[in-house]
Amino acid sequence: MFPPIEPFAFGHLQTSDGNEIYWEASGNPKGKPALFLHGGPGSGNMGGYRRRFDPEAFFVVSLDQRGCGRSRPLAVSFGDTLGDVRDGLATNTTATLLADIEALRTHLGIESWLVTGVSWGTTLALAYARTHPACVRGLVMTAVTTTSEREVAWITESMGELFPREWKAFEEQSGRRPGQRLVDAYYERITDPDPAVRERAAIAWCAWEDTHVSLDPNFVRDPRFDDPTFRDVFATLVIHYWKHAGFDGGRALLDDVALVRHLPVTLIHGRLDVSSPLSTAWRLHEAWPGSELVIVPDEGHGGPKMMAETVRAIAAYAV
Repeated sequence: MFPPIEPFAFGHLQTSDGNEIYWEASGNPKGKPALFLHGGPGSGNMGGYRRRFDPEAFFVVSLDQRGCGRSRPLAVSFGDTLGDVRDGLATNTTATLLADIEALRTHLGIESWLVTGVSWGTTLALAYARTHPACVRGLVMTAVTTTSEREVAWITESMGELFPREWKAFEEQSGRRPGQRLVDAYYERITDPDPAVRERAAIAWCAWEDTHVSLDPNFVRDPRFDDPTFRDVFATLVIHYWKHAGFDGGRALLDDVALVRHLPVTLIHGRLDVSSPLSTAWRLHEAWPGSELVIVPDEGHGGPKMMAETVRAIAAYAV
């Protein structure tokens, strides 16, 4: 990891539908362009990603995906000021996120870049590469996900086999009807007109988020969930994207590997990641000839060894 640095440029990019996308650039403005895509969906950027890039070698760009972080408006703003919170989610899809990324690339005058991401950011990175392969020099994907219906069912339903007590509380808070998917029940609650209903749903959802990463030896409860605004934004966007299987679906992303298999890619995954099982990274590796799969045996959904492998993989693009 490199020493902490601050952005040398930042701003808000105006979109045609009224969003203002926060972006920032750091490192060397004449260096190799690289894009970082954060997880969640809805986590926003905290700045730690900059330490994975050699600041002398890379021109590092990142953005807070629409609806979260320092982008405006927040996904939850509609519920309090403009009516139905679903109005704000209608234009928050994978397709609009990809359009935001492309608008930023054009705005900064970048021809092509290394695309990196963590967790949900890997789903978005893969979707971006599939849609704009000519703009991608390569990919580094850490804690690999494709946000397929299969993955969503695992993390919201099947994983209750590992955490039966916690999952029971999670299910009870959903209030789901017989036969209803748990994620659909939570979507109804996180978009309910009553702020108190939305708040209870967000608290329960984030408690489950902390639970399903807790087997990682490096686990620390996420303190950001104590912030009501962050908690509501995060839960709203995760539920929204998971309900719709990332609007692309992992099956579609895997089926379209032929569009990107000419690109170099490194997949970095923790064997102890029960939230996003290794099978997803393995399937992608199997479908992508020439891909590099790095399995970290004693970490889960992120950790210092995984970040060290990420730094190593990124460094290969410095020349």
